[in-house]
Amino acid sequence: MLTKVRDTRLWVEDSQDGDEVVCFSHGLLWSAGMYGPQVDVLRARYRCVAWDHRGQGRSDVPAGDEASIEDCTDDAIALIESLDVGSVHFVGLSMGGFVGMRVAARRPDLVKSLALLETAADPEPAANIPKYKRLNLAARWLGVPGWLAKKVLPIMFAPSFLADPARAEDVKEMTRRMQTNKKSVYKAVNGVIRRKGCTDELSRIRCPTLVLRGTEDQAIARERSMALVEAIEGATWVEIEGAGHTSTLEQPEAVTRALLEHLHRVP
Repeated sequence: MLTKVRDTRLWVEDSQDGDEVVCFSHGLLWSAGMYGPQVDVLRARYRCVAWDHRGQGRSDVPAGDEASIEDCTDDAIALIESLDVGSVHFVGLSMGGFVGMRVAARRPDLVKSLALLETAADPEPAANIPKYKRLNLAARWLGVPGWLAKKVLPIMFAPSFLADPARAEDVKEMTRRMQTNKKSVYKAVNGVIRRKGCTDELSRIRCPTLVLRGTEDQAIARERSMALVEAIEGATWVEIEGAGHTSTLEQPEAVTRALLEHLHRVP
């Protein structure tokens, strides 16, 4: 449902039941739905809360030309506070991880544990920006037509996933989902491209932290993810074979299993 959060309205999905809360923060060009397989399992034990970031999915589109990571971070803090449950388990993938790191570092009272999937703390690498800007310009004027979705798929998914005949229907479904993005999604892309790094904040993260990466992630190089493990005290590392940048949908069972093991380790 649409929920007033700060100066916007976010689409929030809340399973309601459960003493402990797991919050899910999605990746760029997706929505809360990218955690569907995980929520289906975790909701048996945890209250699961997932939302669409401002400017994406069914949430309101902000004014200006950017849905900044800082605004998305402040949205997440306000949303968690509104739950009135104390601290939560926070799961963030890619852009959602950018948000999760900042929330955990700045408001440790709100984060009981942190799971960082397919993400990094540095700014967007300069080598990526020209390509992303070209793709984003097309999205601003055209939305995400089929030809543009096909250019983005190799960034989002593992080569083995895209080439597997047995997953052809899954690839079609992922393409369809990507094409549901409105033209205004360019504002969210600008927020990701323009973000500053938060490496200097990682030492303030003290909660149990899982860092997870698909072995075929084309968007986040392994050394960028490993830098999180080195910077966050006590962080654990998991790699998911055959997964790319959208591991929750490519290898859902393996990701769910890793999240459950992580949550079970939290006192």
